[in-house]
Amino acid sequence: MADFKTHITTSTILGGVYGGIAYLGFDMAPQDCLIAAGLCSYAGMLPDLDSSSGVPVRETLCFLSAVVPMLMVRRFADMNMTPETMVLTAGLLYVGIRFGLGEIFKRYTVHRGMWHSIPAAMIAGGVAFLVCVSQDFSVRIFKSWAVVLGFLSHLILDELYSVDLGGKVVRVKKSFGTAMKFYRNNWWANVSCYGKLILVGLLVASDPTVAAKFDRQPLNIQFVARDWIWEQLGYSDSDASNDDTDDANPNDSPTMLR
Repeated sequence: MADFKTHITTSTILGGVYGGIAYLGFDMAPQDCLIAAGLCSYAGMLPDLDSSSGVPVRETLCFLSAVVPMLMVRRFADMNMTPETMVLTAGLLYVGIRFGLGEIFKRYTVHRGMWHSIPAAMIAGGVAFLVCVSQDFSVRIFKSWAVVLGFLSHLILDELYSVDLGGKVVRVKKSFGTAMKFYRNNWWANVSCYGKLILVGLLVASDPTVAAKFDRQPLNIQFVARDWIWEQLGYSDSDASNDDTDDANPNDSPTMLR
């Protein structure tokens, strides 16, 4: 498979081209183009978070734990946080990502598992959309796609390096097909991956910027999830709406449909 240097070089070049095209051809602000180029470059390391150890994991976690809090400064401001609270929250995010996230990947993933997949690339792009806060929907989409492109560049290189063209006969290695995939032969890994993709998708759909772009009300996930659960249990929609009224009795429970 491709080594760390090959992955980071490829994603960096791709990020530079992506940012340059956006700046020259689509009048994107230079700072947004530079951030998108950097995100694409960094995303080329993301799939290797499922490696047990080594340079890719160490460098990826260090970069991620430093950059994410900075990208979330505007969201902290929107939440009316004081400067002291911002600093504390950023510090907690750093520790959580640097040590907690790394431990989670170490314990619950395997190399070339579902984190090396196309759904994982979409998860990474969705998380980037949530982290890169902006009132401009196109800017957020631009940055999130930068992460997806960088992530996919890693997967494509892994597949290309799974084909040995050095000998007289083309030899396909056992690792071929383990990167550019939508599922693997492990039902729990598939459920876990697609469950995370759905969750991230719901969070993106509930974002006010998305609602404003498509001229609709923001999706309130807590009510959507509650209504779905009640529907599965056989409760009526009117019971759910009644529960949202100010004069609803908190001790009352919805009536089961007979």
